[in-house]
This record gives sequence, structure tokens and C-alpha cells, in this order.
Amino acid sequence: MVVAASLVVAAGAVAGVLAAFDDRRASNEAAPPEVSASPRLAPLPAVPSPSAPATAGSASPSSSPSVRRTPSPAPSRTEKQRKRTTAAAGRLYRHPDSQVLAWVRSHSGDPRHAVIASRIAEQPAAVWFADYSPDAVTARVAAVTSGGAALGRVPVVVPYAIPGRDCGGHSRGGAPDLHAYDAWIDRFAAGLGSGEVIVVLEPDSVAQTECLSAGDRADRFASLARAGRVLKSANPRARVYFDAGHSGWNAPGTQAAWLRQAGAASPESSDGIFSNVSNFHTTADEVAYDRRVLDALGGPAGLGAVIDTSRNGNGAPADGEWCDPSGRRLGRTPTLSTGESRIDAYLWVKLPGESDGCKGRPGTFTASYAYDLAS
Repeated sequence: MVVAASLVVAAGAVAGVLAAFDDRRASNEAAPPEVSASPRLAPLPAVPSPSAPATAGSASPSSSPSVRRTPSPAPSRTEKQRKRTTAAAGRLYRHPDSQVLAWVRSHSGDPRHAVIASRIAEQPAAVWFADYSPDAVTARVAAVTSGGAALGRVPVVVPYAIPGRDCGGHSRGGAPDLHAYDAWIDRFAAGLGSGEVIVVLEPDSVAQTECLSAGDRADRFASLARAGRVLKSANPRARVYFDAGHSGWNAPGTQAAWLRQAGAASPESSDGIFSNVSNFHTTADEVAYDRRVLDALGGPAGLGAVIDTSRNGNGAPADGEWCDPSGRRLGRTPTLSTGESRIDAYLWVKLPGESDGCKGRPGTFTASYAYDLAS
């Protein structure tokens, strides 16, 4: 039974992400979401009453996959109990094609506009490639990486097309088999260019493998290890991070053993691990967990971790709710300067406001949800 992870197209993804879909959208979505008008609400700072999801389409669809994760225990500490980090976003890249930016451009008169624009839309976030489109993926990746290079900034890209990408079937899609996936990764890598880029490689692909047979798990891990080598060979400045789940999921030793099989300890494949994608665990808990995983993983001393902080400002819900849980807040600002040893970056991988599937259609921007997170 899947009680954990990140169902990227159905429930919450990529906490703080922009998903770069083509015009046909992800394979698990039969048609683009209908766009509903944003209601006129009370002026700020009053909190608007609940309203129907307000989504905005764009010429370049960018719905975030949704990610389901393990029920989360009550956090031991919350972000608001500690001094908030206000570090600037640094050199991270904000891709201009995102649902939140499309909403901001088309809803200037909405009373939520200022809050959403300043606290979410201005921040850099990851760009997801969650549909299997081998003929288009190279150009689409190149559009993101070249955009970052032109501004001297570092884009964050998320390949999410591995077969069987979640045990519960909520994120149907991806490549039809590992052979096709290997070919897709080759084309993905061809778009990385020569500038700096961060690759968050396949959320859930390592942490959520309990449904696979031993043979299928070994095959997946071999394919992931190959993917890391291909990505780093195509662009030696690419920094590739592997899936470590999050602090409320697998034990560090178990997670490290799987990561080692997937190539995460090899400098030819990996720069380290990522955690908390589309989840809510506090930054302090993730820092401690990631360090334990890295210690158990072994490998070069230079391996580090990146943490998704997009929605973890209040920590994880005590009841383990993963689908657009209420009472959550934005987490730490995306930055490449964390001030923490072995923690390479805080990233917004799941874009705040893109629904897990409860406050809006999975992966679509929902203004009321974004406003709640940012208020």
C-alpha cells in the first residue's frame, strides 16, 4: 500500500514546481483544465472566503505534477518557531512560462494579486518534464537551460517520466518501459546545454519502490544510474540529485542502501540527494535527515543535498494529510546559499498554489490555495 510519496500528477507535486508540459499536456490528463474566472474578493489584508479554483492557461502549459507522500507525523518543531531565513534567491532562474505568472499577468485587478505576485510569482522554481514526448523534449529542455544561461542564472529541471512512477497508480504516465525511458533521457540530456543546471532526477523513483519486485527494482536502479551518467556526461556542469524521499518516510539506512544501488554514491552519476519534494516537513528535520542519509550512503565527500522548501513553513500536518492540507505556509526562499554544511540549496520544486488535487484539478494553479499559503 502506498502511504507516502509524491504522486506527481494527482496530488501535490513537486512542492513549488513549474511543470513544463507540451500542448497535449501530461498523459494522465485528457484535456487542459477549464479556466474559471477569479472571483472578486474583499480587499487585502482580509482573507478571501473559499472560492472555486481559479486557473489560468498559457500558451506553454505548465501544470505541476502532483505528488502523494507518506502520512506525516506531527512535526517536532515548526518553521515559525525559528527565525525565518530571508536569503535572496541568488542565481537561481525563474522560468517565464508558469501558471502562476500567467495568472498574475491576467488578474491584475484581483485583490489577491499583490500577495501572490510578490511572494510566489517572483520566486524561481523548478520546471517539470512530466510527459513522455521524446520528439519534443530536447528542444523544451534547451529552451529552459538556454534561458537561464542567457541571464547567468541556474535553472532547476525535473525529469519525471520513469515507468511505473508511483506504486498506487495516481501518477499514470511516463515512458512505456525502461528501454524507452533510457532513450528519452538521452534526448533530455541533449537539451542541457553547457551552463550550470540542477537536475532533480525522478521524484519517488527510489523512495517509493516497495511495490516493485526485486528484479524490477534492480532494473529501475540500473536505469537511474545510467540516467545520472548520461546527464553529467552531456553537461559536466549539471548537478544531478537523486530521490531520498523525506524525513517522515524510509529510515536513512534503508534509503541510502537503495540510493547506492541507483548510482547516487558515484561521482560519475550524482552530486547527491534531494528530499521533501511536494511535502511539508520542516527544513530542520530535512537537514538532519539528509545528513544521516548522506552519512549512510558514503561516496565522495562532496555529495550534498537539496531540499524542497516551497510549502513547509508550518511543517507537516499532524494527521498526515498530503492533499492540499490546510494551515500550511510558504517555506524558505529558494537559494543556493543555505549556510548549512552539505545542504547545497533550498529549492521550490513544487510551485506553491499548484494543487495536489483537492483544492483544484491536480497540477493546476489555484489562486485561493496560493493566497492561503502566502498570507
